[in-house]
Amino acid sequence: MQTTIAILGRQPAISRAELEAVFGASAVRPISDLSVELQVEPSDLKIENLGGTIKSAKVLTYLETIKWPELIDYVGRTLPDHLKFIPEGKIKFGLSAYGLSVTANDLNKSGLRLKKVIKAKGRSVRVVPNTEIELNSAQVLHNQLTSPVGLELLFIRDGNRTILAQTMGVQDITSYTVRDRGRPKRDAKVGMLPPKLAQVIINLAVANAPAPQIVLDPFCGTGVILLESLLMGHKAYGTDVDKRMVSYATENVDWLEHRFQIDQPSMTEAGDARKHVWKPFDTVAAETYLGEPLVAAPSHAHLEEIVRGVDQLHREALENLAKQLKPKQRLCLAVPAWRLKVRFKHLPCLDDLEKLGYTRLSFAHASNEELIYFREEQFVARELVVLERK
Repeated sequence: MQTTIAILGRQPAISRAELEAVFGASAVRPISDLSVELQVEPSDLKIENLGGTIKSAKVLTYLETIKWPELIDYVGRTLPDHLKFIPEGKIKFGLSAYGLSVTANDLNKSGLRLKKVIKAKGRSVRVVPNTEIELNSAQVLHNQLTSPVGLELLFIRDGNRTILAQTMGVQDITSYTVRDRGRPKRDAKVGMLPPKLAQVIINLAVANAPAPQIVLDPFCGTGVILLESLLMGHKAYGTDVDKRMVSYATENVDWLEHRFQIDQPSMTEAGDARKHVWKPFDTVAAETYLGEPLVAAPSHAHLEEIVRGVDQLHREALENLAKQLKPKQRLCLAVPAWRLKVRFKHLPCLDDLEKLGYTRLSFAHASNEELIYFREEQFVARELVVLERK
């Protein structure tokens, strides 16, 4: 089997957990904070469905050195043979390094050297310049480095050796922007769930179950998880206590179906997660109610009041869900966690999951303490909780 490299996003523990959920723990070997090796065929890694993976690449070889001159010498010798597999046309060529002691200037000099090798074989080529040692998603997409005439080589340090790989896919940042900012209904007051994070939540909930699954979001808001579920080939079922949000979600689903030519079943309806009776579903993926929007730390008393109210809602919703879940049914909830000076404040009900009828699942390649999605400027974070009905 050919192996695959995944280059991870800005919170790599979350990315590793997602890959583990999709492919299994035994298929994942962490290389560094930024990369993992997967015992998966490159064609089986659908990067468009992975919110936490920014690049995928097929392994070409393992080199028993981490010295940059020796690595480039090897590529200079073997590149002519590789050119035989690239069709006619001007080659787009780029280099990226991960974990190696090199500079962007080193990569630019090496790129010019390898350009001469390519031109000596009678091929026209354009080299993408490096401003950093890794080319980002926009550079890869704009310069068509994953096209038939594109070639981005990745040099990834793996202990005292280097993995040489070729980029096969990269996150489509244009599509993410369209889905995030282009959908007709958005509401900052109920939170702005990023599509990438929605994909992670869905993958953690569905795990490696075959599509299509019926994905229930009992806190659907404007429908971000519904949209991403449909794009990933699942059926979407959303409810929300706010009828206005249900109408927003319905309009956004209609927009998605026309914009992306989606033909998967979906359903939305009003319903309070604390007492609603749902129609049959396979799994639950949701960003729950995160509480009062906060741009700065509130007083201790105010925060305690917020936590009490949000915690009670979650307890009641979890109790209601438990009545309707079958044993071993899985769910992933993004619940609030509040950033204090030296730690996060968690929902108290997370200490009572066993009493509520759930087992909290753990991962081999990421601790549950690491599964908190946040940005530095945010006070309210999202804690990813993966559960199974007892």
